[in-house]
Amino acid sequence: MIKYQDFKLVYRELGIDRSQPVIVHSSLSAFSEVEDGAHTLIQALLSSFNTVIMPTFTYQTMLIPEVGPSGNALEYGSGTAQNWRAEFFHPDLSVHRSVGVVPETFRRHQNVRRTLHPILSFSGHNADTLLKNQTIELPLDPIQKLMQADGWVLLMGVDQRVNTSIHYAEQIAGRKQFTRWALTPDGVVECPHFPGCSQGFNALTSHLSSILKSELVGETWIQAIPLRELIQSVYELILKDPLALLCGELSCQRCQVIRSAEVAS
Repeated sequence: MIKYQDFKLVYRELGIDRSQPVIVHSSLSAFSEVEDGAHTLIQALLSSFNTVIMPTFTYQTMLIPEVGPSGNALEYGSGTAQNWRAEFFHPDLSVHRSVGVVPETFRRHQNVRRTLHPILSFSGHNADTLLKNQTIELPLDPIQKLMQADGWVLLMGVDQRVNTSIHYAEQIAGRKQFTRWALTPDGVVECPHFPGCSQGFNALTSHLSSILKSELVGETWIQAIPLRELIQSVYELILKDPLALLCGELSCQRCQVIRSAEVAS
């Protein structure tokens, strides 16, 4: 069984200064068995790092309209069932099930605050300066602020496909983004700068070998990546190859739209 001190030891061995903020992506099920579950993982994080943030995304608020802009990787008018199930965003809305139990447990922590983006919210402990400027128009602003603060990405039992920071690097490299819509108590809100597909992101791993740190907890890897260097690596990779990190699925609308946009340019 993995205990609090096991996580603490690994965080120390990663050599990250506690004053440097971290963004955490995790899968509790990737660990064999954790004493007291997500609470132990989170308490070890909060006692090891001054500032911790996590994505607390709420995809269940999303709607598909009848009409919208072209080249948006969306089949308008196809969302009857999805729209019927859509939930209103509110600050206490649970994270989407695909995001996981750790972010949901973290969101509920008494000293954690959450941003109010109706799809792409972040929650943070001692992170007000990183989170306060997120807007509908700037959903990934917390990543920019984290980079400016010399932050780190922690991948706990997960791989690059859930690494939200890569989307920020795509954005500053000029990669096409999308528009989505969310249900809120004030009506349907248009949310620009929605990121593309992440299923091809594991191709980045070989480019990070010189900066990535990793340690085992039980039989599960925890990886740490300095955010500034990560962003720079992705930025340079996309400038060199505009199709880098796209997935190979022909059915992926977002990647196909990006490919088409690059060919047209």
